Amino acid sequence: MVTPAPLRRSVVAVALSGALLAGGTACSSTGARNTAAPQAAHASPTSTAQKQKLAKTRFIANAGLAAGATYQWIVKPYKKGKFKKGANGRTFTVIKAGLAGTFAYNRLKAALKNAKGDPLLSKAVAPLTAGVASLKSLPSKLRKGDGNAASTFDGVINSVKDAGKSAGADVKDKVPSTGQLSGG
Repeated sequence: MVTPAPLRRSVVAVALSGALLAGGTACSSTGARNTAAPQAAHASPTSTAQKQKLAKTRFIANAGLAAGATYQWIVKPYKKGKFKKGANGRTFTVIKAGLAGTFAYNRLKAALKNAKGDPLLSKAVAPLTAGVASLKSLPSKLRKGDGNAASTFDGVINSVKDAGKSAGADVKDKVPSTGQLSGG
């Protein structure tokens, strides 16, 4: 029996997206954390002021990457209607959005951890912990094509950016490479 082409493509797309998301989640949760750890282990002892500055710098970097990924691969396609059923390239857009959502969640968790190193920043960002935690389930909603997940991601990102700005840590969007998204 020969399977019709649209059905074959759907089965392949689902299998591919599952493999990509499983690999992206595993790689991004370990690979992104290990980049700063070796540098910190070899650094000389630093003063409290320097540690606070590094915490703020890391917060800005992590929050910027999360914001860039969210805007580039979740918000922009959502605004263009790429998540709607029947949209051209919807499957690939949803796969990229799922990866971007997982990446953004990971970077936001790292940013909140970084914020704890700066007293002013930790007070500004602490109320957002629950909002970031709520993003954990959104990548799966994005993969299912739920457009409301895109606006939720955007809202949490904007809240983190606003809290950072109020503490003197102005976050700018920084679009990560595709390799960074997949944890490579």
